[in-house]
Formats: sequence, C-alpha cells, structure tokens
Amino acid sequence: MFFELLIVFLLCFFGTGIVSIVFRFLGKRGYMGNLYETVRGGTPRAVGIVPFILISLFMPSGFNNLVLVMGLCALIDDIIGRKTIANLPIEIGQLARGIGMLCVIGLGYPIMGVSSILVVLLIQPMNIADMQPGTAAATTIIMSFFTLLAVVIMQVGPVLEIHPYYYPLLVLVTCLAYCPLDFAGKIMMGEVGNHTFAISLGICFYALGGFIGTLILFIVTTGLIAYLRRYNLSRFLINKLHIPNPTFGDLFMDVLTGGGLGDLFRKILLKSNQYDVDNEILIALGFRRLLYNPYSPNLEKVVQKDSRTKRADLRRFY
Repeated sequence: MFFELLIVFLLCFFGTGIVSIVFRFLGKRGYMGNLYETVRGGTPRAVGIVPFILISLFMPSGFNNLVLVMGLCALIDDIIGRKTIANLPIEIGQLARGIGMLCVIGLGYPIMGVSSILVVLLIQPMNIADMQPGTAAATTIIMSFFTLLAVVIMQVGPVLEIHPYYYPLLVLVTCLAYCPLDFAGKIMMGEVGNHTFAISLGICFYALGGFIGTLILFIVTTGLIAYLRRYNLSRFLINKLHIPNPTFGDLFMDVLTGGGLGDLFRKILLKSNQYDVDNEILIALGFRRLLYNPYSPNLEKVVQKDSRTKRADLRRFY
C-alpha cells in the first residue's frame, strides 16, 4: 500500500509539473482557450486534472466512480467556460456540474446513504476556497491530515474491505504532490481539481464516521475555508455586497451559499424579495449574507451597481 502511495506521489508531482509546462506553452500561443488565464503573467487552469486522474484510478472501487463522474463533468465546465444554452439563463458548465452532482448522489446512495448528499454539497465550499491561490489545497491537506489522525486514534474499522486510513492518506499524498505550484500561484486546479478534492474529502469523512462524521466535518471544513479566506471575503462583502462589519457567520454563509448556485436558490425561494436583518443573533449567525438576494429590485438601494456586473454574477469581478 505504501509503495502504491509513493507511486501516486511521484506521478502527481511530476505530472503536475509537466501539465503545467504544456498548458503554459500552448496557452501563450492561444491554443488552450479557457484552460489558460492571463492573470499573474499567464496561469494554466485545470491542472487539477492530474490529481483527478490519479484519485480516480487509486480510490477503491465504488468510491472511485463518484470522483470520476464528478471530475469529468467539472472538466466540461473548465473547458467550455461561461457559454450559455441558447437563451436559457443557465451555462453549459453549470448544467454539466449539476448533472454530475445528481449522478454522484445516485451512485453514492447505495454505498453511503444520505451522506452522499453532504459529499456533493462539499463542492460549494471547496469551489469558493479555490478562488484564492492555495486555499483549496491548504484545506484539503489540513482536513485529510485531521481525518487520518482521527482514524488512527479512533481505530475505525474497514470500509468496503479497505482500511479507512487509506482514504485520507491517498488524498493527502496526492494534494501534497500537487500543491507547491498552486501555493505559488503558478497554476489553478480548476473546477476539475476542487471538485475532485471535495468529493474525495467527503469520502474520507464518511469512512471516518458515517453520516454524523460527514456532517460534523462538513461544517468544520466550511468554517475552515471561511477562516482561511476571512480577509478577502470580508472585503468582498463590504465592497461588493455592502454588508457592513461582516461577522464570521456572514463569512461562513458566503462560503456555504455564495456563487451562482446559491443565488439560483435565492431566486427560487426569495423571488424578488430582499429582507432586512436587524436582529443581533441573526446577524451573528450570518443571515444578512444568507438572505442577500441579487435578484431583488430593492438591491439598488444598498448595492452600488457596476455596469460590468450582472446581478447574479457579482463575484466574478472580485
């Protein structure tokens, strides 16, 4: 097993470097499309395809299908980008990811039951984490190491006839091999990378403690991301959403419900309503961010409009 993990580490370390070089070479010549960003002097995107391939291959049978399906759908999002379907208010990438999430729940339910829903929901916090270089990788390393430590201390029994320490160890080794260039801001893991690590962490959490363990560590992971991104998120909430003096609850809710998917649910549930929150307890719990509705016509009273910004897409200009 340890020799196998050594192979994974070496393949991921050198594979990440090679893919980075190839993507950068082709990207500078205009051949990579959405897989090459011009930020920081040119940054290859979706280099997380390397961890995706390796975890899909080395994750135990059954669980590996969850990573494979979600990673492929996320890769479609990386490649196609923000193109919409005709005149429908949905992007092709969003649709692909939505289909992938439903597939993960369907494939995972026979193995994990309702825990498969929590595993899928981890995608949202990890996607927010990946908006800042190194944060998604740091979250993955911290949480996989914590899970590994907990498995050893609690002496958890085998899951699918595999010792549970293998799951977090595989994720930890893969991320450690991948992360140096990500921490340096030289590459982006992309949707394929952060979705892969999200599903993989969810599997680790389930291996540790079933539904309860997955739920607790889901909350801890969300809180960790909110803490790691606290400065940038605070500036975003103040400058873009005009939420004054954001609490940690606001940061937590932004990580948990921010982005396009959260705004879509707000549109469905809140319609055009924008609720004011003045209760101190609700403010502390983050209800100002939770109930912030970018589709409300009353938003103009509190949000300075930007001609570049669509109502549901404020975050992209952050």
